[in-house]
Amino acid sequence: MSEVVDKSTLSKQASTRLGALSTQDKNEALLMMAKALISHTDEIITANIEDLEHGRAQGTSESMLDRLRLDSVRIEGIASALRQIADLDDPIGELLETLERPNGLIIEKLRVPIGVIGIIYEARPNVTVDAAGLSLKTGNAVVLRGGSAALSSNRKIVEILHQALEQSAIPRDALQLIEDADRASVNEMMKLNGIIDVIIPRGGHSLIQNVVQNSTVPVIETGAGICHTFIDATADHQMAQDIAINAKVQRPSVCNSMETLLVHTDYDQTALTTLAEALRQDQVEIRGCALTRERISWAHEATEQDYATEYSDYILNIKIVANLDEALEHIATYSTKHSECIVTADEENAKRFMQEVDAAAVYHNASTRFTDGFEFGFGAEIGISTQKLHARGPMGLPALTSTKYRIYGNGQIRQ
Repeated sequence: MSEVVDKSTLSKQASTRLGALSTQDKNEALLMMAKALISHTDEIITANIEDLEHGRAQGTSESMLDRLRLDSVRIEGIASALRQIADLDDPIGELLETLERPNGLIIEKLRVPIGVIGIIYEARPNVTVDAAGLSLKTGNAVVLRGGSAALSSNRKIVEILHQALEQSAIPRDALQLIEDADRASVNEMMKLNGIIDVIIPRGGHSLIQNVVQNSTVPVIETGAGICHTFIDATADHQMAQDIAINAKVQRPSVCNSMETLLVHTDYDQTALTTLAEALRQDQVEIRGCALTRERISWAHEATEQDYATEYSDYILNIKIVANLDEALEHIATYSTKHSECIVTADEENAKRFMQEVDAAAVYHNASTRFTDGFEFGFGAEIGISTQKLHARGPMGLPALTSTKYRIYGNGQIRQ
């Protein structure tokens, strides 16, 4: 058997035992995992340095290297995420509904694990730990296939997590890492119906679309983020600047960062100039429409392709729009339905924006950077779903469950 089939099969076999464990068993395992990561921080950093050096040699951008980089502070944050998952309520076994039928049948609906979750992702080793912690807490086995750019980091992290699991009630085989960096391993995972129950892709647009279009295993689509902020004519100038700077600059490599800033044509020119200069001070390259280039002389030209691009970098499109309708039309055309924001003092415009924009998260006077499991109070997340079935938005523990019905009778038969 191939590595993919072998490890996925082991994960499937472990899932039955895992699904029967108590909340205490799972929480104790998560805390052991967190402790092990901290104890082996130096080993993780050494492995991560190998990945960073390889990335630089391959010409990887600094923003992408930032997604890959681990240090003692980030490792503590990753371990802390496991502790927080342990503190969260366990959804497994939650009784959602009880029905009593006229014939005396008692029907209960409760949350259960999905089974085996496959995660296909790119150069973010924190995803390795988040995915493992969330999956195991919900009684799911997990098969991880990270990008080659983080292979050394992921291999070391999973080795350490396996050591912790061997001391816990969770079977070691419930956590698997596919080390084969060939794209064929991804294609193989996507066809393992009956072994892997669902696949969740996390990464750029091309990776996600490859999985969505080619997987025969059910997929939860996590979103590429072409996110917009619309500054309305009535927006408070300082608020608008603070939100725009935060949405673009705080961490441009993540999916909830802003890629296009829409500005009402009547918005104060001095305020727009001040905002643009602040962005330039933060090393942001601005690409704009013709009106933008008239008002910001140093901006480059924005093309149609630019509006359809998730930069994940210090690049921002700015487009001047005539009114709210034009802003809504632009968002409907280019949005990936992730996170969208309006900054306005006009309550009617805010109401329309919040109602009419089709996205997983829609904001009024707040940065799109809040679309995140921690910020929503869910703890670590498995991803941001931009689809509409099963889960949407930040996916915490309940999104990694299914349901089943238990029916109790006393001899009823159907007539």
